[in-house]
Amino acid sequence: MKIVLASGSPRRRELLEQIGLKFEVAVSDAQEEGIWESPKEMVEELSRRKAEAVLRALPAKEAVLVIGADTVVARKGRVMGKPGDRKEAVKMLKKLSGRSHKVYTGVTLLYRTEDGEGAEKVCRKTFHEMTKVRFYPLSPKEIRDYVETGDPLDKAGAYGIQGIFARYVERMEGDYNNVVGLPVGRLYQEAKEWLEREDLGRCE
Repeated sequence: MKIVLASGSPRRRELLEQIGLKFEVAVSDAQEEGIWESPKEMVEELSRRKAEAVLRALPAKEAVLVIGADTVVARKGRVMGKPGDRKEAVKMLKKLSGRSHKVYTGVTLLYRTEDGEGAEKVCRKTFHEMTKVRFYPLSPKEIRDYVETGDPLDKAGAYGIQGIFARYVERMEGDYNNVVGLPVGRLYQEAKEWLEREDLGRCE
């Protein structure tokens, strides 16, 4: 089966490679504007949009599994996406310093194939994973020095847990890979169970 990751994130590519999947990458042009009641609703919807946008661009009737994902950081229910610039990154890290927050990743799996009569069919599955993270207090200098590396600018919440910023992580409850950008353990298990279901052929 052809697998396509609907994301340009190098961290998500590394995580899928880590679990031994062979896949292609296609960056989605899906719109990310909207109003949501909760972070989990937001990441699930955006992961669906990304996966569907990539699927539409692929050759018709080609058997394929598309993986869409979206990650956000939330503090007291307020979402923090990627910072627009260094100044915004500093503000985000000040809010997270010495406090706990939650990281949500939504994942959508789209499986497209043909039914017994040659007609195209698409099966959909969406879920989210949440991890709770707490930082040690960061001094203003530590925040400035980290932001000056440029590392926070392409990451939700303005930090990358897999890099030098790991020195400021006090504790974590949940999946570490989810914070990196993709809960690959759950993704693999969800996909395996889902694709092996006998009634998969009756999806819309």
